[in-house]
Amino acid sequence: MSTPDPQSPVPDASRPESKDRIYRSPAGIAGGALLLLIAGWLGVDALVSGHGRTPWLALAALILVVPLVSAFTLRPAVFANEDRLRVRNPFRVIVLPWAQVASLRSGYSNEVVAASGTKYQLWAVPVSLRARKKVTKQQARAAGGGDGRRPGSARRPSPMGLGRSHQPVAPTRATTDQIMDDLRQLAEARADERSAQGEVTVRWAYEVMGPAIAGAALLVILLATG
Repeated sequence: MSTPDPQSPVPDASRPESKDRIYRSPAGIAGGALLLLIAGWLGVDALVSGHGRTPWLALAALILVVPLVSAFTLRPAVFANEDRLRVRNPFRVIVLPWAQVASLRSGYSNEVVAASGTKYQLWAVPVSLRARKKVTKQQARAAGGGDGRRPGSARRPSPMGLGRSHQPVAPTRATTDQIMDDLRQLAEARADERSAQGEVTVRWAYEVMGPAIAGAALLVILLATG
């Protein structure tokens, strides 16, 4: 009789399957939708009203551009639950059980480092230096009184006669930095759990690469034979 592999994830029947926390880039989704709208408008117009080779060139361009734009804007996402981290990048899907996550790094890009030393970028959680600077300025403003006045200037009394005004609490971290903090905490808490063991798996997104390659090949043939 075979024995279970201690390195493979073992589901716990007594514990309900945890739901994924899903992280995506709202700016990337908005930008991708806008680009697809423009490409569709121009492409359909060329297909309908174009003459000669124009409709064929427009068709080839659409087959090439639509998968690529979708891959880099709409597709990226990070899914995290109690057992594993799943990273959906433009051309690959990487699944890392928490036991295989060595670290989550934030610099000019956010990335996860596997126990083997391999690094995988988190496309869905882009670093925003502008957001970091904004948070830093808000914290400095809050520490200085939060009203933007120069040091030593008099504070105008409240119209209701209260001696203090309520200022919104300044955020302590940029949004993407806070996401990385949450993922680090989840990795540290779950790394030793039996259900979080296993091997890293990588799958190429042929459903994205195939149409893009076909569109590029068709476009090259049309341009070469023109």
